[in-house]
Amino acid sequence: MSFHITRPLLYTLLASQINACMMGPDYIRPNLSVPVEFKEVKGWKSAQPRDNVQIGNWWEIFNDARLNELEVQVTQGNQSIQQAEAQFRQAEHLVLTAQAALSPVGSATTTVNRFVAASGQSVAVSGLRNLFGTALSLTWQPDLWGSVRRQIEANTSNAQASAATMQALKLSSQAALAAAYFQLKTLDAQKSLLDETAGAYAKTLKITKNRYTVGVAAKSDVVLAEAQTESVRAQAINLGVQRAQFEHAIAVLMGKTPAEVALPALPLDVDPPAIPVQLPSELLERRPDIAAAERQVAAANAQIGVAKAAYFPTFSLGVTNGFQSGFLDTLISQSHRYWSLGPAAGALTLFDGGAKNAQYKQAVDNFDASVAGYRQTVLTAFQQVEDNLAALRIMEEQAQVQLKAVRAANEGLSLTINQYQAGTVSYLNVITAQTTALTNQLTAVQLQGSRLSAAVQLITALGGGWNLQMIPNSEQIGGEIKWSDYLIIPMLDQGS
Repeated sequence: MSFHITRPLLYTLLASQINACMMGPDYIRPNLSVPVEFKEVKGWKSAQPRDNVQIGNWWEIFNDARLNELEVQVTQGNQSIQQAEAQFRQAEHLVLTAQAALSPVGSATTTVNRFVAASGQSVAVSGLRNLFGTALSLTWQPDLWGSVRRQIEANTSNAQASAATMQALKLSSQAALAAAYFQLKTLDAQKSLLDETAGAYAKTLKITKNRYTVGVAAKSDVVLAEAQTESVRAQAINLGVQRAQFEHAIAVLMGKTPAEVALPALPLDVDPPAIPVQLPSELLERRPDIAAAERQVAAANAQIGVAKAAYFPTFSLGVTNGFQSGFLDTLISQSHRYWSLGPAAGALTLFDGGAKNAQYKQAVDNFDASVAGYRQTVLTAFQQVEDNLAALRIMEEQAQVQLKAVRAANEGLSLTINQYQAGTVSYLNVITAQTTALTNQLTAVQLQGSRLSAAVQLITALGGGWNLQMIPNSEQIGGEIKWSDYLIIPMLDQGS
């Protein structure tokens, strides 16, 4: 069969596939009820637009050079992020796999037969015979009901969801490092405070011993002073356990072993920054987890079309062109050429025990579940923003009050020590004043660390500078397709 015979038929089939209908509903984003403003934003000091430096490297808003260095290493070395990147590439290749189903499948066959014709048969050549053959075959199943195109749509949405999930993992890993980093600095500040306090207690102990030597203080005062001093030193040593754990966590987040990372003691010299808070409606475009959930809804919607198309008959067409001869040297010749159009087949399932109905209902149920999951993700996002807005606002007020408490406790301690030296109060009063002063100072330091952690969590809840435009569109999914991708042998990049 010459090509000019089959070409009009192929063009007709291609045109019919392009213009064929698609089963299932077209995707419409689920409706959401979005508030006009955040509840807890009232009284919140939002940054001016010029202060919005959290786009991209959001951690730079803290103006901490060491944090900037660590965050860059997280983006480059975190193994969970690399795993997510590989899973995204896998999702992209699933799109290419689905797209391949729109094209015909070509195959080449070569056959060699050596046989003896059965006795009694009327054959041109009796006895031992050879039969050589070679053929090129083309099979194609047109996507008349849109099953393949719906699968491409579903795989594309899944790949986009994978891209958003990868970005969400990057954001959470970066936030986890920032939180661990600020907790480590908080512990260093607490240890510095405890060491300084232990030094002050040691001086008080020396005074008490001198008073005991001259007979104006009891032995019990010396014992209490020693116990107070050693207790503070023990607290300072105990902080080393938590500090080591945070340092190890930072190392793993950067993709390194704990032995490779050693961070020196760091002062807590960072204040919570003013964080820009956009409108609630913009939150839907700034959270990668919301984008991932929405894309999963789109994928589930497309799967309904795939399940619905399975009710309709499938058609396939085969074309073969080859040569067959009893002699190998004359195989490729016009006289030994043959062709066939077919088999052309259609298949329709008449009974399957309810399997297709069950699959269709499963697809609808999966869509409903995806919609509910999407809406729950949005609700959780609003809750996280509100929680951290409230935390920062309330803790800022608490910090101002706590500062007054620290000043009052320190002043009270100084007065009590003077009174003790004058002999007007007992040493128990000194211990009480020391404990009160230390407790308030430690609370102030812990509050500073909590405010920094809440700032990190708020930035994370707001999307960390991410936006919906960062999701690759359907044309970008799969990356650049090379000619080698159409070969039937793997052509991997170097290092794969």
